[in-house]
Amino acid sequence: MATKQRKTGVTKPKAKAGGRGGSLQRGHALLKKLGREGLLDGQKEDSPDLYRMTVGHLFGDVWTRGKLSLRERQLITIAAGVALGRTTGNHSHYHSALHIGITREELVELIIHVGMYAGWPTIGQALRQLNAVVKAGGSRKNSKNTPARLRKLSEAWER
Repeated sequence: MATKQRKTGVTKPKAKAGGRGGSLQRGHALLKKLGREGLLDGQKEDSPDLYRMTVGHLFGDVWTRGKLSLRERQLITIAAGVALGRTTGNHSHYHSALHIGITREELVELIIHVGMYAGWPTIGQALRQLNAVVKAGGSRKNSKNTPARLRKLSEAWER
């Protein structure tokens, strides 16, 4: 059975021999598409190696695979974070979801659905996180959301 290849909207440049430049380029391009420029700057300062793995491997290799759309990957990631009751990490994914056109209503429906399987308390926590992101301006499409402002928001969200 053939599978349909889906587009993430990120072109995969060829990596240089012996390097991971292509992965990092794809990762940066995807983060820009997700409206997440500046959100990982703190990680870059704390651990350059972890930052390269996050941008290069996670976002450059895993998130740009063609079997799922960017929208599907974002919804799956949020569902996993909600189900696991994560106190950190979800905010930036809510931000990215809103940035790529997933509505607050769709995110609330996802939270309710996942909460039925993951446990009722996950619903309240996830809704508080989503509402904090919406209240802060939601996405880069808000003209006030510069990379520097997003970094400050991210630091506040992750406390």
